[in-house]
Amino acid sequence: MQNIKRLIFILSILTLGRNSFSHPMPNTLVVLNIHEKHISGEIQLPLSELQSAIGMAVNDNSERLIERLGDSLTLYLQKHIRPKTFDGKLWKVLIGNMKVVETTNELSGDYKELIVEFSMTPPPFYDLRNFYFNYDVVLHQVASHKILVSIKQDWQQGIISEDSTYQEVGVISLDVPTGKVFPFQISLQQGSVWNGFKNMVTLGIKHIADGTDHILFLLTLLLPAMLLVEDKKWGKFSGNKSSLINLLKIVTAFTIGHSLTLVLGTIQWLNFPSKPIEILIAITILISAFHAYKPIYPKKEILIAGGFGLIHGLAFAETLTNLQLSVKQLVISILGFNIGIELMQLFIILLVFPILILLSKTPYYQRIRQIGAIIMMILALAWMIERFQDKANFITQLIN
Repeated sequence: MQNIKRLIFILSILTLGRNSFSHPMPNTLVVLNIHEKHISGEIQLPLSELQSAIGMAVNDNSERLIERLGDSLTLYLQKHIRPKTFDGKLWKVLIGNMKVVETTNELSGDYKELIVEFSMTPPPFYDLRNFYFNYDVVLHQVASHKILVSIKQDWQQGIISEDSTYQEVGVISLDVPTGKVFPFQISLQQGSVWNGFKNMVTLGIKHIADGTDHILFLLTLLLPAMLLVEDKKWGKFSGNKSSLINLLKIVTAFTIGHSLTLVLGTIQWLNFPSKPIEILIAITILISAFHAYKPIYPKKEILIAGGFGLIHGLAFAETLTNLQLSVKQLVISILGFNIGIELMQLFIILLVFPILILLSKTPYYQRIRQIGAIIMMILALAWMIERFQDKANFITQLIN
């Protein structure tokens, strides 16, 4: 009799599998961020599957869902998320913010998801890199459902993703022969401070390499850096030594400025919304481009570069603020990230400035500088418009 029941159960699972293949249902995605003393994460939970599991019309009637059923959903999630140590001690689980979003998938089409923020804290002195992740939300009732578990951030292993790229850990699914959901074991490789530091240096390099506006701002500063001011106009080449000294002063001032606000912004002593900062960065490029065309603050380039560095540093700080690092990790990250920024800036300077010095000794440089400055003005205005409207325009699309 027991064997017959098991056979019926297996056949039902296979039937569900065929149905889900012909009309694939979306899976749950659990994304984990590994911190020094706790693990935070996000659950992307299809409402259609959740509705099948709990028998409530959360998908058919999703309007104001969190307001209506937030407490009930929190209790349900806590009941079915039960991480444990290898010796059976429960972790503390906290359910955070929840929201409903519309999403789409190539196989599943359009559907609604419940996005849940959560955190898990192990017992004191326990290694959080090795544990059982007991998770059966939806799966305890919907046998065909699957939970995809991924890592987005693990500072010690040098994994810090700023986009939607995740490192897959595994899949939680029903064990068909037994009809059980076994504990999902997570055992992460031990990382190191060195891995974290190296990754932050790389992140700083990438931040500049991918930041077209920061690169063009730096190039705008370089355009007139080797010229003298004559009758309120840019004049002739100032000489190799003078050019290098002036460049060193400008770059040092900019570095001091952005390093200061990078630190203050990261530790939350300075905190500004990102949109005004991005608009201000476009304004710094516009002002620098006007100055490259015609000197508007001669002999004050060092002060202006330092002031503009303060603004750019606030944009840099946002990258680190979102990582929720411990104090030790944060200090190391600020150092590594700043080194990465400086290395990339130095590379650009070494690549471009010798060429500009050679060009500035020719009669054609005035026209080259003016055209370059005008192009920078146009790009800066395009960035300003894009950031005011929160919508790309044809110029910024062309830049990208």
